[in-house]
Amino acid sequence: MMEKKIAFFDIDGTLLNHDKKLPAKTKQAIKDLKEQGVYCAIATGRAPFMYKELREELGIDSFISFNGQYVVFEGKEVYTNPLSEPELEKLHKHAESNNHPMVFMNHEDMKASTPDHSHIKKSLGTLYIDHPEEDASFYKGKNIYQSLIFCEGDEIEEYRQAYDAFDYIRWHPVSCDVLPRGGSKAEGIKKLVEAAGLRMEDTYAFGDGLNDIEMMREAGTGVAMGNAMPETKSVSDYVTSDVSEDGLSEAIYELGLLK
Repeated sequence: MMEKKIAFFDIDGTLLNHDKKLPAKTKQAIKDLKEQGVYCAIATGRAPFMYKELREELGIDSFISFNGQYVVFEGKEVYTNPLSEPELEKLHKHAESNNHPMVFMNHEDMKASTPDHSHIKKSLGTLYIDHPEEDASFYKGKNIYQSLIFCEGDEIEEYRQAYDAFDYIRWHPVSCDVLPRGGSKAEGIKKLVEAAGLRMEDTYAFGDGLNDIEMMREAGTGVAMGNAMPETKSVSDYVTSDVSEDGLSEAIYELGLLK
């Protein structure tokens, strides 16, 4: 009996092209995978509320959000790993003193530490997401799975040295993800594969960003998009074409996931 395979897809630059659109061939390939019994899941740095419509369009109800901190299998929470509230408070106060705004996210909503900031608009704008409402104390008494800190270049090093309860991943010239230390898409994949009763060697991970590196290493087969970061390509098992050239559906066929 053949073991069931499971494919994990990053969103930006993998499922969605550079215009944040879902290519027709990608949508068809996911549909075909599901029909042939391949389990499909999303693995993203985004919050669940940011890609609800995409999940509905693809008919996917298993996902890893916040780079592994919030994992849902068939619509049910199976793993959560929130940020430490006392440490987050210290980081927030420090960032405030440097005039570096933050955004706090739980699985249902997100709020900004300031009402209007160009760095927030600029970076979230690339995801077609509006500047969140202000609520600087949103993180208090809630499970916050990811935060964003808005600073440029090496400015993040100051926080990296001071608050080692967190990992910091730059995804935009003016924005970094703040995650629980050691939290990654790879950890999320492990939890979801466990919940599904599948094997790690039967997993395929598709991605393009720095936050996909651990996932590439952990999965049975790691697939980097042609538009992936060089560091991501270097740890992958296979590099496909650019997302704008239907690289995702190409890889799905090349790897024999679809016959």
